[in-house]
Amino acid sequence: MPDDGPSSASASPPLAEQTDVPPIVVLTAPSGAGKTTIARRVLDEMPAVRFSVSATTRPPRPGEKDGVDYHFISEEVFRRHITEGALVEYEEVYPGQFYGTLRAELERGDAPVLLDIDVKGAASVKEAFGERALVLFIRPPSKEALARRLEGRGTEAKEDLDKRLQRAEMELARADACDAVVTNDDLPEAVAETLRHIRTFANG
Repeated sequence: MPDDGPSSASASPPLAEQTDVPPIVVLTAPSGAGKTTIARRVLDEMPAVRFSVSATTRPPRPGEKDGVDYHFISEEVFRRHITEGALVEYEEVYPGQFYGTLRAELERGDAPVLLDIDVKGAASVKEAFGERALVLFIRPPSKEALARRLEGRGTEAKEDLDKRLQRAEMELARADACDAVVTNDDLPEAVAETLRHIRTFANG
């Protein structure tokens, strides 16, 4: 599930080019807000919902599995996917390091599909699919809490941590553009609220 923020603009095919897809649920948030944890809880509670595995050109981290955590592909293949229109949205996070959603991930079945992607990618999906997509923003209780969560991971250098916090400023400013905002102050409550939004959307 994506956990890295963007540094360049998203790209998405025009709406007219989209093919039929099942209902799309997008969870988006600054890194460290807890959207991936909430996404996993949603998948546990709603077995009919299918998770969309993102593609990336970065190498796997310890414990990550291809096709489960990400589709790990080369930059050459990723750029070919861009040219061929095989991506619904994508970001070049750092030079040569791409993340994106493969169109095939959305089209393989009729069950609702769950995306865990960054804020700009979520905006691209919403622009492309309109009412067929529900975008939920997972907001941390405060910027200070977000910083503590990121620091608590102990997985990144201070420079990378600072970059994430800078991106978080931009991402938090876009929360109100989403369909709904869920504040992740208490995890069980945040999961319950997220499930309510998704069930209402899926049953509508």
